[in-house]
Amino acid sequence: MREMDWLAYKQRGISLTGLIVVLALVGLIGVLAMKILPTYTEYRAVNDAIGKARTAGSTPQEIRAAFDRSAEVNYISAISGRDLTIERIDGELVVSFAYDKKIHLAGPASVLLEYSGSTAKAGKTAAEQ
Repeated sequence: MREMDWLAYKQRGISLTGLIVVLALVGLIGVLAMKILPTYTEYRAVNDAIGKARTAGSTPQEIRAAFDRSAEVNYISAISGRDLTIERIDGELVVSFAYDKKIHLAGPASVLLEYSGSTAKAGKTAAEQ
């Protein structure tokens, strides 16, 4: 009998309730990741597109047109060329953007993501400089 008590003591693990809680948390994190990841990849595409548009154009109109072409190819729907802020800082054109993305989760719950970027050397937007 003493050996059976020892075996029961050595057998440890997660209970069914603990397993359900862990699976619920993993599921919640998975759903959040599936909803947030596409907006982050779009943000990265916008950053790449403004860099390419900055080198492709020498006037604000050319930069906006180049961005719109790149946005169409890369399926960017969050902003367009007219949403870009283009300023001349220290004799150089700086292209920047800022936008919010609201992601509905369930019921009244949602997540607000604020994205911004710039071609400025320090990475600051034109409004921050």
